Amino acid sequence: MTPFGFLTMILIGAVAGFIAGTITKGRGSGFIVNTIVGLIGAVLFGIIFHQLNLFNSEILNQLTGATIGSIILLLVIGVLKKAA
Repeated sequence: MTPFGFLTMILIGAVAGFIAGTITKGRGSGFIVNTIVGLIGAVLFGIIFHQLNLFNSEILNQLTGATIGSIILLLVIGVLKKAA
């Protein structure tokens, strides 16, 4: 991965984490944690959506995958926090 690709992945992860935190309202743990979850979602699901190529835009594929992955991860974190 090129340095530009890595920086793009970080930016997409941060945006996806913010979007996921807004959608899940209260299930996240603040901006920093949502951003980290967004980065994890960007890595896991962004690659999957990139391979599926559902949209004609590489960035849109990665952002969609990262957002969906972040929402799933935030929901899991919310459930684990309630169980603890």
